Amino acid sequence: MPPITRRVLLGAVAAAGVLAMPVAAASVRAGGDVAPPPSATEVWQPVPPKVDAPAGGVPSDARVLFAGSDTDAWEHAEASGTDDGRPIGWKVVDGALVVTPGSGDIRTRETYGDVQLHLEFRTLAQPAGEGQGASNSGVFLMERYELQVLDSYRNATYVNGQAGSVYKQHAPLVNASRPPGEWQSYDVLFLAPRFASDGRVLAPARMTVFHNGVLVQHDVALRGSTVYRGQPEYEAHAARQPLRLQDHGDAVAFRNIWIRAIARPVPQ
Repeated sequence: MPPITRRVLLGAVAAAGVLAMPVAAASVRAGGDVAPPPSATEVWQPVPPKVDAPAGGVPSDARVLFAGSDTDAWEHAEASGTDDGRPIGWKVVDGALVVTPGSGDIRTRETYGDVQLHLEFRTLAQPAGEGQGASNSGVFLMERYELQVLDSYRNATYVNGQAGSVYKQHAPLVNASRPPGEWQSYDVLFLAPRFASDGRVLAPARMTVFHNGVLVQHDVALRGSTVYRGQPEYEAHAARQPLRLQDHGDAVAFRNIWIRAIARPVPQ
């Protein structure tokens, strides 16, 4: 057989067997070692629980905190943090939970640690002020770690205090704010801090935030509780605390609030 014809024939045979060859070759590593079977790296237990996740809806394992009318999940929160448990002073208007300026903060009756949180908020269509006075409110994880709510569409202020900031700690990666009066969303992954028995910080709180579907905080480590003056510091606290919404004197509205308790992955 001529050399050229032989090479063509061998090439055709190799092409025809290309699907079969890797199966045999995959069991032998470079150097001649035999690779373990695929089943050696398959994990079958525990099986993750099934969660229904309807398009545009609420996950089946979420706790609905406000869906347009019922405010039973919330209680009045004193500025001192004492548990007085009085009904909230905020009003439900057209399916939205609206701050009644001067009535005080509200917080959940239930407590949470690591969570996924979804909420929607609306700033005033015609803000009465500017800077920090333009539709100011806040979402406080564990009553002390603040994600800022503000009209930041065309409103200059310090960047670690604008919408999407972890207040006075982390400026947002981008400004994803919508115009005043439009509904906006926050989707938050929050990991609570871990403390030793003597109060030392074993792991700081961490936060990832999507503002209107745009990543604005990427797994940032918090330096402590939110403070207006001075530097944040940690103070050991319970592993589960309420979620708090702030009355900062502006009639900011909230809706579609739900929260999911999450567990950190267990190393395999």
